[in-house]
Amino acid sequence: MTKQLRATLAAILVLSTISLPAQTGTTPRKTTTTKKVVQKKAPAESPVEREIRELREQMLSQQSQIDALKRDNADKDARLAAAQQSAQGAEATAASASAKADSLSSSLSANTDAVSTLNNTVTDLKTTNVGLAQTISDTKKSITDAIDNPLALRYKGVTITPVAFFAAESVYRQRSLNSDVNTPFNSTPYPGAAQANTSEFNFSGRQSRIGALFVGNPGPFKTTGYVEADFLSAGATSNDNQSNSYTLRQRQIWGQVATNSGFTFTGGQMWSLVTETKTSTDARTENLPATVDAQYHVGFSWERQPGLRFQQRIGAFTGAVSVENAQIIYSATNANGNFFIGNAGTGGGLYNVTTNYSNNVAPDVIVKATYDSPHFGHYEIGGLGRWFRDRYYPNETLATPSAAGGQNNTKVGGGAFVNLRFPVTHFADIGIHGLGGTGVGRYGTSTLPDVTVHPDGTLAPIKNYQGLASVELHPTKKLDFDLYSGAEYAQRTVYLSTLGSSAGKLIGYAPLSSTNAGCNTETLPTSTGNGLAGAAPYNPGTPANCLGATRVVIEGTAEVVYRFYSSPKFGRLQEALQYSYLTRDAWAGLTSGTFGSPTATYGGPKATNNMVFTSFRYYLP
Repeated sequence: MTKQLRATLAAILVLSTISLPAQTGTTPRKTTTTKKVVQKKAPAESPVEREIRELREQMLSQQSQIDALKRDNADKDARLAAAQQSAQGAEATAASASAKADSLSSSLSANTDAVSTLNNTVTDLKTTNVGLAQTISDTKKSITDAIDNPLALRYKGVTITPVAFFAAESVYRQRSLNSDVNTPFNSTPYPGAAQANTSEFNFSGRQSRIGALFVGNPGPFKTTGYVEADFLSAGATSNDNQSNSYTLRQRQIWGQVATNSGFTFTGGQMWSLVTETKTSTDARTENLPATVDAQYHVGFSWERQPGLRFQQRIGAFTGAVSVENAQIIYSATNANGNFFIGNAGTGGGLYNVTTNYSNNVAPDVIVKATYDSPHFGHYEIGGLGRWFRDRYYPNETLATPSAAGGQNNTKVGGGAFVNLRFPVTHFADIGIHGLGGTGVGRYGTSTLPDVTVHPDGTLAPIKNYQGLASVELHPTKKLDFDLYSGAEYAQRTVYLSTLGSSAGKLIGYAPLSSTNAGCNTETLPTSTGNGLAGAAPYNPGTPANCLGATRVVIEGTAEVVYRFYSSPKFGRLQEALQYSYLTRDAWAGLTSGTFGSPTATYGGPKATNNMVFTSFRYYLP
């Protein structure tokens, strides 16, 4: 209520109070009846009364407005309260809806993640199913291939892998050696031999090889057995006349156990530890010259003989020691008959009765260390020890010989060796081999002598040196070019005798006093006979007055190998062509005059040979 309205109401109340005494009665109200009402004329109003009446009317009007406003305000308040209540309900509903929306959003997000995960799982399952189907298909194919084309045979827990190749080979030699594809290098004839004037050409299938690898793997260790044989052996009935039948020859036959810690023990007939290997000192990784010649190459050091080998691998390094069967190769001139080193084989002992065997006091002992690097190659260093025993008789040279005082004597020999093989490029490998020492000739492919003898009958080891260099080229997977150059040397080893009838003589290997006068002069056939081996007409002349003790044998070889078909399933077919030039130089000996005289001349013969080999081979896969 405004101030003006309040003032007006106050004035009206005052005036009403003043005017009440002057009023004589009240104004009659109009009534509506059926009777005619006579209205009396109202008295005339004074100005004040009129103003008061107007103020009353105005006040009543304003009061009516005030009441209407109050009703409107109350209605507005009610509606506002209802609106506030509705707003609060709406807010609560909105909050509930928001919470539900948040919950729904979380649910939708979780559902989205679950759907995404499910989609990924389904995709993975599809991929897995495709891979599984492919794996099953591949496994089925592998099983079928393993059944139809097994890589090895199975016997209980042992895997058996056949090893073989089948060869058709030939050899041409300018100077005949009456030999198959195996060349006896130290027998190359000097110019005076009739064989030096005739050539030879032979076909052979005898280097064909058969064998098998047997492997068992219980878990803590692995067991291996290996057998390998060819036909480069001759029995009493072997010949080239009709059936060309030759006996099966033991090359290797050994057993092996290898632990998971890198220790390996091998026993049986195997390649000597002297032989270069491709990996560690492992059997069956021997690095042989890739020649058709079954005697390999001059300068290559090797043996295949019974022995026991112990090796331990530590990372890229391997240490090994072996004890191997010993034999003595002996050569001497002017020797006294006051000793012996062995005897011919005994048939009852299953040795060859036509071959000599030495009485060994101990096996040969060989040690070797190797290092392998995939980038820098394979390296070996080693040594061997040998013991040579004979029984000698000091009283044999007396005027009246006597076996009294006979006794055994043992001499020690041995040497050191090194093998280096490294890749120059992906297409070329270089190899260097060397062995030197006393009494190590047997380990060379030319089999130069190990020992000679002193005048008193005790043995004397001979210094030997062997060396081989190789270059192996691999321009393609199918083609190899191989170049080899090797030499083997035996030192002159002689002693001046002061004993009995041999006094004043030079005794030993290649004495300068021995004659070489007839080494270049051809002679007539040596004998006649009844058709037995070596009898006429199989009796070429041999040089007379020709010691020809070998000083050095040298060989150079060029070879090409072409693998025109190679399949891991069906095997390999290859051709090889080898050319070798061989020289054999002798120690100088007396060629004219008397030894020790001023007019005496000395010289040593030289033998040469040109050899061509061919080979066709089929290798099992």
